[in-house]
Amino acid sequence: MTAIPPLSEPDPGAVLSRARNYPYAFPRRNFLYRDGREEAFDPSLKQGRTPVLAFGSNQSPERLRQKFGDRDGHMIPVERGRLQNFDVVYSAHITSYGAVPAMLQVSEGASVELAVTWLDDRQLEIMHHSEIRAANYFFAALDDVKLRLSGEEVHTTAFAYVGTRGHLEHDEGGAIALSAVPCEGRRFLSMSTAEALEVVRRRHAADHGPDDFIHAMVANAERRTALQEILAPTAVPFGYSARRLS
Repeated sequence: MTAIPPLSEPDPGAVLSRARNYPYAFPRRNFLYRDGREEAFDPSLKQGRTPVLAFGSNQSPERLRQKFGDRDGHMIPVERGRLQNFDVVYSAHITSYGAVPAMLQVSEGASVELAVTWLDDRQLEIMHHSEIRAANYFFAALDDVKLRLSGEEVHTTAFAYVGTRGHLEHDEGGAIALSAVPCEGRRFLSMSTAEALEVVRRRHAADHGPDDFIHAMVANAERRTALQEILAPTAVPFGYSARRLS
């Protein structure tokens, strides 16, 4: 997977890359994010922090750098884990940077690989602002789940940003899983984000070419909102009871 281009990158090609390469490169190992660098993971640094599931681009060090900067003293333990009976699928909306983003969805018998970001109170506030401000997600506790972390530690409550838009349905019905996110026992069709964007474009904006469609979504918030309203009637809500926290 290609690393995410910087937010300030004006090049049209970088806009396309940023949209299509979501959720960007992420290591399938534990690491410590410290001011833009990846360092060795230290489990003792998890103490006093909130474990928040990272199942889309929040697994990526580049995305963490964009959200938390590289000079502000942020240190975040990032630990790999598996969540039973869930998968990571595409949400029925387009982001301001042109991607079809991820959301969790129930999938009985599946075991999805993801990360846990251990956030302090200041970092949790920053993450809330990033995830909740557009009303596409809310912060919640998922109770009575099985989240197994890398050291065989098992949590029965998981904290996560839950998608409010429902999942995107493919042409024959059913969710579309992110092919970039590993999952055992996956029962959903999986695609790259570039492929998911094409599903949306062919269905709802066939008069646009693939590149023009992405540029139009990035350039015009009203078009994104209109598309979201078109997708909403066939979107399937999150299928698990969530205890809303924010």
